[in-house]
Amino acid sequence: MPTPQSPIGIFDSGVGGLSVLQALRHELPHEQFVYLADSGNAPYGDARGDAFVQERTLAIARYLRQQHDIKILVIACNTATAAAIELLRAQMPELPVIGVEPAIKPASFSSQTHHVGVMATRATVSSQRVARLVAEHGQRAEFHLMACDGLAKAIERSTEQPLPENADATETRALCAKYTEALGSFGQKTGQMDTLVLGCTHYIFVKDDLRALLGPDIQFLDTGAPVARQTRRMLEQRALLAPEMDTELHFAQPAQIQLMTTGALTALQAAGERWLELPASCCTHVSVPSANTASTEVPA
Repeated sequence: MPTPQSPIGIFDSGVGGLSVLQALRHELPHEQFVYLADSGNAPYGDARGDAFVQERTLAIARYLRQQHDIKILVIACNTATAAAIELLRAQMPELPVIGVEPAIKPASFSSQTHHVGVMATRATVSSQRVARLVAEHGQRAEFHLMACDGLAKAIERSTEQPLPENADATETRALCAKYTEALGSFGQKTGQMDTLVLGCTHYIFVKDDLRALLGPDIQFLDTGAPVARQTRRMLEQRALLAPEMDTELHFAQPAQIQLMTTGALTALQAAGERWLELPASCCTHVSVPSANTASTEVPA
């Protein structure tokens, strides 16, 4: 049975959910975290069907409960949230679950031109969840949706093969240029998009590329901070917040974090160091097969 000292579980199809983990570290500095990147099966959003994503989501949730006794699960993947969160809640009603979804609602209120671009995976763009959000908030703004095939995978690859410090002709930069150009005109004038929703947790890691392409006045919205605040609220409601042993602590430390991957261990180590400044010793390779098959861990 989970206790306040039990860890928070986070999972994504790859390393993109590290952006959500970073927000959680800031919001909940006294907590323990276990993060699982299903990189061996990534990306979910470009080519995987709902049935596959649902099976992986259930298998990973069971693994994190059985092996790490998590007290709450954050699905840091828009595709998995759209495809599997309702099924997971139905099959594991005792496990508090928080998902992520594109920031369509806040964008509808904050856009001054009432035109909003949304970049996401093909599975997220075509999901009923996003269709419902657009229908609910479409009276306040017009949403321009773009399925960014290959971008999440390119971001994953960038962790495996670090680029020269000043390189600008990168695969990710080229894809960002391709999809923002296809979306249409960005700016502050009537009919232009003044807001861009980053509808995949991977995309926060190419925010600098997007900023260079679109300029300083475009508003970017992601879900990391709102998800972290919702996680705090749910833990408070269940009396599961970790005790504050050190009132000076403002950021969860490496010793409080375990990163796991079903893919290349070196890629996760590179991503953890590059984006979260976490040492390689935080990382472990794991096997999370289908239900009822034993899982194994191999220390870094």
